[in-house]
Amino acid sequence: MQRRTARTRTALFAGAVAVGLVLSACSGGAQQGDPNAPIEVWTRSQDDTKKVYEKIFKAFTDKTGIPVNYNPPPFNDFDKRVQERAQSKDLPDLVITDTGSLGPYRKQGFLVEVDRNAFAGQGDLVERAWNNGKTADGKYFAVPFSTQAQVLLVRKDWREKLGKPVPKTWEELAALANDFTTKDPDGNGDAKDTFGIVAPGSTDRGYLAWWAANYIWQAGGDILSESGGEYKVAVNSPQTTQAVNWLKGLFCDTKVTLPNSLTMVTNDAHNYFEQGKAGIYLTGPYMFTRFDKAPGKDKYEVIPSPAGPSGSTVLGEGEVIYQMAGSAKTAEQKKLAEFLVSPEAQQLGMKPDAGQRPVVRLSVNKNVDVKAVYNDPRWDTVAKVYAENARPFPNVPNFQPFRQQTAETLNSLFAKCGSDVSAELTKLAGNLDKELKSQKAAQ
Repeated sequence: MQRRTARTRTALFAGAVAVGLVLSACSGGAQQGDPNAPIEVWTRSQDDTKKVYEKIFKAFTDKTGIPVNYNPPPFNDFDKRVQERAQSKDLPDLVITDTGSLGPYRKQGFLVEVDRNAFAGQGDLVERAWNNGKTADGKYFAVPFSTQAQVLLVRKDWREKLGKPVPKTWEELAALANDFTTKDPDGNGDAKDTFGIVAPGSTDRGYLAWWAANYIWQAGGDILSESGGEYKVAVNSPQTTQAVNWLKGLFCDTKVTLPNSLTMVTNDAHNYFEQGKAGIYLTGPYMFTRFDKAPGKDKYEVIPSPAGPSGSTVLGEGEVIYQMAGSAKTAEQKKLAEFLVSPEAQQLGMKPDAGQRPVVRLSVNKNVDVKAVYNDPRWDTVAKVYAENARPFPNVPNFQPFRQQTAETLNSLFAKCGSDVSAELTKLAGNLDKELKSQKAAQ
């Protein structure tokens, strides 16, 4: 798509003043160095969540008079488009996406360091959430925007039809998954058309490691272990090996996962729970709105992840605000970031219109009461899990290579059922150790 001319940008800016929010017709933004252009913001969003962000940015413009150019790229092309804009030295002014991008963006010089002491309202933000923007050297290169913990969604109607208890342990979880796979839980007379577990097992962006890490931690294992700010590889520990063997059994022995799990990204995975093809899904609370429509709010329940040998630890991360390097609008970047974490913006992000998903799940602002905003006990469960059992990935300089290599090894192990888990994890450990040393983060 062609980039805009200066004349077009001027027209857009004039329009922005009039309407407050610029919603441009193509994916290119104004030149990043143009001080007269609206501030350009990208988010990793789908159509429904874009509308929630539009409401937030309109409130910002109404309050400050600063226009926003918000036209993010398609969800599945987000990373590619960011790299394309970086190549042309024309990054958006501000980006909101997950914490997984912190290391890669920092390494590539995309980010402006955040001065917490100069950030208005920084003391109102949850300290734990600030860690989502902290890099391995203790500096901050992102501002927290939303946090969440993974929770288990279970087809309640299927479970009750089969007379099974709410699972509280791995053993009960595996037994329920097996019954969902073999006992016709939807009662349609076909015992072969449902499965137990939705597992996004693609290697794309390291998705499989993102999902499997929950179970590795629940066994007391890890990918990397940390001590005093330095790390060592833990992916071949006995506890990690135990967890991977247990997961492999779900794919290879009882076959309770969907047959195409190992090529499935999260966007594909959502469909199978929605369509009643599988009944157990460990995922984020942002899916409640969609799943309340199908399979239906009364059809599924939200519970903490059942305990493994060492507890119920799950991933607790979220989205952060990146102020991108090269912007000519640094004051506007900071002002927008400060607005986005205010109680006003956070609550707008938590209260979408019907059919839309929230873009703020658990607020990062201490002055926002989750119970009062949502008035939904399922969100109380999410908040409790986040407070008691959630943890992030390690903040090594760049965790993405570790996540990616772990996902590729796990994907291969679960695809080749005769493979040797211990041998493959030992091989992976050697590769991760080299990566640790290259990042100068090894003990």
